[in-house]
Amino acid sequence: MKNTEVTQEKILDLYSKYVLRNNKKPLNVFTFCDDHEISESEFYFYYANFDQLEADYLKYFMQQSLLLISNEENYEEDDAKTKMLSFYFTFFEQLTINRSLVIYLIGSDKNNLDNLKKLWSLKKEFQQFIRSLDISEPLMESQNENMAKMERFKNKGIEELYWGHFLTTLKFWIEDTSSNFEKTDIFIEKSVDTSFELFEIKPLKKLIDLGKFLFNEVKNK
Repeated sequence: MKNTEVTQEKILDLYSKYVLRNNKKPLNVFTFCDDHEISESEFYFYYANFDQLEADYLKYFMQQSLLLISNEENYEEDDAKTKMLSFYFTFFEQLTINRSLVIYLIGSDKNNLDNLKKLWSLKKEFQQFIRSLDISEPLMESQNENMAKMERFKNKGIEELYWGHFLTTLKFWIEDTSSNFEKTDIFIEKSVDTSFELFEIKPLKKLIDLGKFLFNEVKNK
């Protein structure tokens, strides 16, 4: 019987089940749609090809995570660090639920450029979230043009630093073998805490604490 409603979530679900069962992409869009009794036009309404669909997965998880935390009670009153921790814990909980799929998409070869491209589709979403936290310095009307350029450069640097932190956390989670990925939770808490301490110019104690944690992880491996 033909599916009565074909949504983006339905296509993502069907595709994820296919690749996890077969460990490869479908032969083409026609066979994928025919096997699942949906029309090609319904597939193309959301995606031009399988590569675009795969690149959309992590962005979809991020959007769902941001939606979940924004609906939390008192979220708007939370400070920036609390919001960031809430996002990280929620996002990686989403990834853990779908870990087999995420490993298929990006975990088989972390140095493969095609796999890394799948991460860049969510960069814009992530940096918009960082901007919403107001970590960056606001531009003042009284600033001259050179000062304004310096502040924009600094703010962009903060966004890039947190993007790098996000990718580092993702790599840590992929390689985490601890029970219930509890070491990823520890890494998130320590590294986010350290990053905010750095911006408050109180880095040493937290930086040493994070360094000890990472040193022990490397030594144990």
